[in-house]
Amino acid sequence: MKLISNIISVLAFSGAAVATQAAERPNVIIVFIDDFGYGDLGCYGSTKHRTPHIDQMAKEGIRLTDFYVGSSVSTPSRSALLTGCYPRRVSMHVNADPTPLMSKGRQVLFPASHKGLNPGEITIAELMKEQGYATACIGKWHLGDQLPFLPTRQGFDYYYGIPYSNDMDRPYCPLPLMEQEEVIVAPVGHDSLTIRYTNKTVEFIKSHKESPFFIYLCHNMTHNPLAASPAFKGKSQNGLYGDAIEELDWSMGVLLETLKEEGLDQNTLIIFTSDNGADEHFGGTNRPLRGQKGTTYEGGFRVPCIMRWPAKIPAGQETDNLVTSMDFLPTLAHYCGYAVPSDRVIDGHNVSGILEGESMASPTETFYYYQKQQLQAVRWGNWKYHLPLKERIKGPHFPDTEVGEARLYNLANDLSETTNVIDKHPEVVTKMNQWIEQVRSDMGDWGYEGRNQHPAGIIDEPFPRLLK
Repeated sequence: MKLISNIISVLAFSGAAVATQAAERPNVIIVFIDDFGYGDLGCYGSTKHRTPHIDQMAKEGIRLTDFYVGSSVSTPSRSALLTGCYPRRVSMHVNADPTPLMSKGRQVLFPASHKGLNPGEITIAELMKEQGYATACIGKWHLGDQLPFLPTRQGFDYYYGIPYSNDMDRPYCPLPLMEQEEVIVAPVGHDSLTIRYTNKTVEFIKSHKESPFFIYLCHNMTHNPLAASPAFKGKSQNGLYGDAIEELDWSMGVLLETLKEEGLDQNTLIIFTSDNGADEHFGGTNRPLRGQKGTTYEGGFRVPCIMRWPAKIPAGQETDNLVTSMDFLPTLAHYCGYAVPSDRVIDGHNVSGILEGESMASPTETFYYYQKQQLQAVRWGNWKYHLPLKERIKGPHFPDTEVGEARLYNLANDLSETTNVIDKHPEVVTKMNQWIEQVRSDMGDWGYEGRNQHPAGIIDEPFPRLLK
């Protein structure tokens, strides 16, 4: 894979530089948007949405064109980012709630679910905290709303947000806004969420500016039901979806300006990305990619990603190296001083060389696309192979009509996955099948578990998060 950059040269990372990392540890902010499409930013080709702050961030850092998340829906994707593992490996790929109404056809967790991210998993937040970082999760959690699974039990010093999706307002459980482990508002207004999360993030930055901090900021927008505050409602060219995006851009501008005002701008790594592709029923677009949220086409898994860190990442870069959200954990280990867990398989890789403009190749050789329990596709280099399946598990609202047909696409010249070239490249399929057998043994597939698959957390008597 090639690296496209207007940077002629960058400083090499020497052994001496590595030795001084403890003194140079960055603050880290990961901004995780919800259901945000590949084509929804100006710097990714949008002509509908005004996103000047995010576009400027891309000019001042690196824009990734081939960035993938661990799933095309929320809960599994979030587990991948925080653990550095495929969702299937940590058993967060499906909703295992024994209540039939809640578990039917679902991959994500619902209010009062029995399931959550196993407290035995190791998150980025836990590793950061061990290194003296102040840690905060602000916004959507969606990895279990019961006490053992909340952010405060998974390495975060501070939590403020909604424990699941904003569409899960229920008569028995009005949409709860939580602080730490208590509900403080219920139901919370959808149109206030972006402002609330932005203000809390600014507060955390200002109150922890003397020590390194890690903030995991997870906006509920642009997940349906869409909303925007009065200052942004009706102002875009794309309805409520566009309004919500332009408010998110405002939020990014506030964060970037706060970092500058507090003297933290140069040594803060800020990452902007999405949990999965857009649900195109509500105004988002994944063009030129095929597919959307809930599918194993590129539009479900490939999302925008921009990283900015003036002290380390050269400005004006663009890379088509394959990078994933699972790479965050080992890459931050390199920068923040913690050790990557050695007692378990971590699927991500250290991609610091790519970010700094030094590496011309991705350490990720293959990428696997699971739909719920089932392995459905594999990427190897520029090749994307959709497995021949007699029966295909489908997302509940996003059916794939091409059941059973083996397909091979060359993403280098066919991003939209339209031209099946499987008959012309049998040698590629042979190689792909070797990878497939290995990953099935390792992580499992529909009907059986893998040898390196971990159990999720389960509790017997869950209860809804209610205002006291």
